[in-house]
Amino acid sequence: MTRGDETVALPPAVKRAGRSALLAARRSFQARMLPGFLIIGVERCGTTSMHRVLSQHPSVFDPLMHKKELHYFDKAYHRGLAWYQRHFPVSAWARLAAGPGGAAPLAFESTPYYMFHPLAPERISKDLPGVKLLVLLRDPVERAYSAHTHQVGLGYETEPFERALELEGERLEGEVERIVADPEYSSRSHQHYAYRTRGQYAEQLERLERWFSREQIHVVDSDEYFADPEPAYDGVLRFLGLPNHGDPVFDRYNARPRSPMSQAVRAALQEHYRPHDARLAAWLGHEPSWHR
Repeated sequence: MTRGDETVALPPAVKRAGRSALLAARRSFQARMLPGFLIIGVERCGTTSMHRVLSQHPSVFDPLMHKKELHYFDKAYHRGLAWYQRHFPVSAWARLAAGPGGAAPLAFESTPYYMFHPLAPERISKDLPGVKLLVLLRDPVERAYSAHTHQVGLGYETEPFERALELEGERLEGEVERIVADPEYSSRSHQHYAYRTRGQYAEQLERLERWFSREQIHVVDSDEYFADPEPAYDGVLRFLGLPNHGDPVFDRYNARPRSPMSQAVRAALQEHYRPHDARLAAWLGHEPSWHR
């Protein structure tokens, strides 16, 4: 230890205490779980509702303090994997909490920005190579309008929806390149103002496939899920390899009231998404619900 220009030797007892504290901290995160699956998006497609439903399963554990979004693989990656792992329960405790004869416990978190962030998929693949990914999709026209309402409510957006769409290209110009060039760069525009672009689902799914197999990706059609939750929930449990212990409480969270969208804006968005939805149907192997 230094004091000004003078080097001061620490007493042996202090050194021992410091080493013990360091070892305890290391053991603390090494004994903790890492996610077996992630809900990675898409924003405003029911990720909060799915998070809360899965949290009711006795073998599933969300981050400590029930924090839904950790933003590690998008905005906090510089903090390191040990920082991330400290957010999850101790493995031995989770095994006890899951109960005897139950499925192996799974930790998870839900950060919808992971799906859209240009660096997140590669980072997830590097740190969690065997992880499973849950993706929720809905009608991209409705998603865009819902996202705008959400950002207005959070205080990030002051422009009306039609004007925000007009500004989107200008707001996003060069932002992906800045994020890639500087991994610690956090783009407010890219995260909060990509109303139209985030609904281009196929290109995001195709990017995921560069880093993950199809068997690691499970897509839930949110409109189908909210219309009839049980079959979609059962499909998620099969994907995760979890038994069904009875249907949980299905609720819808974070829905915000909003005025009707103008027909002109709706028609323009539907035309914009036509080729993107065709690519999505090819990826899924069937038409999404909003085209049936």
